Amino acid sequence: MKILSFHNESWERDFLKEKLPAAEFLFFEGTVQDNADMRNDEAEVLSVFVDSHIGKEELDRFPKVKLIATRSTGFDHIDLIETAAHGIVVSNVPTYGENTVAEQAFALLLALSRRIYESYDRVLKEGTFSPEGLRGFDLQGKTMGVVGTGHIGVHTIRIAKGFEMEVVAFDVHRNEELAARMGFRYAEFDELIASSDVISLHAPYNEHTHHMINMDNVGKIKKGAYLINTARGGLVETRAMITALESGILAGAGLDVLEEEGYMKDDVVLLTQEHPNPESLAMVLSNQYLIDHPRVLITPHNAFNTKEAIERILSVTTENVKAFAGGTPQNVINR
Repeated sequence: MKILSFHNESWERDFLKEKLPAAEFLFFEGTVQDNADMRNDEAEVLSVFVDSHIGKEELDRFPKVKLIATRSTGFDHIDLIETAAHGIVVSNVPTYGENTVAEQAFALLLALSRRIYESYDRVLKEGTFSPEGLRGFDLQGKTMGVVGTGHIGVHTIRIAKGFEMEVVAFDVHRNEELAARMGFRYAEFDELIASSDVISLHAPYNEHTHHMINMDNVGKIKKGAYLINTARGGLVETRAMITALESGILAGAGLDVLEEEGYMKDDVVLLTQEHPNPESLAMVLSNQYLIDHPRVLITPHNAFNTKEAIERILSVTTENVKAFAGGTPQNVINR
């Protein structure tokens, strides 16, 4: 079986070769788009991460591919209509990061609640050991609204309860037995954003969740709330988030993802174009506003990135490949 694998560190290559000794690998640094001139008429498996978009143009470059094994839980970077049209199975890694991403959400929240970055920056740049102006707030007794009660959302709730927070949750598929056992309650989305001191997003990104927080409902958010997004940037309309920050509806935000974050990688190219696309330019400037905001903390889509999580991702990916080769595909998302 011939496998094309993109976005690999050197140790990952050894890991994959050891787990799939009979496979013939071709490894490529970067994304499928970074290797735009590369075509292959023999590969049967394509292994990618979330930064590789897979649509018709890409599939035409790999005509014999029958399995796309994405090394992620999310799959909005893959055009499922096109893969279905090509008869391609798409598998993901559904549960690698429930604790990993939830821990990042709380890392961002604690950094905001205890003003960690500002405190560190003061000591580093000013050499001043004064806490003046750095007063934070307790998590105990606050209400956390968790949007999405899948694996990551449930682990986020578990951590929140450890901090003795009240938890309300929103999900289109409610699990009342789980809520009773873990001590949280479900609420409608508008109620959640209106009653939560902290809103943490853990929903998948699709046409139904696009801009869950938007210009029409941002005014319903509890004044002074904090927004944490470790899921997908497209869940939040950037313009609405900026409006909420400017007006004081949001007191701050911790973001591991940005809407159209791919623009940030190519912002210099975009800004130096003779006639830059106005929408792309506006998004770059909006994201830069968030980066510069004193009460917004941004990390570069890094919530998944621990040694243990990467090993889990690679292990499940190899099992997905083995299952497909054995005629019993697993973790299939496009049945």
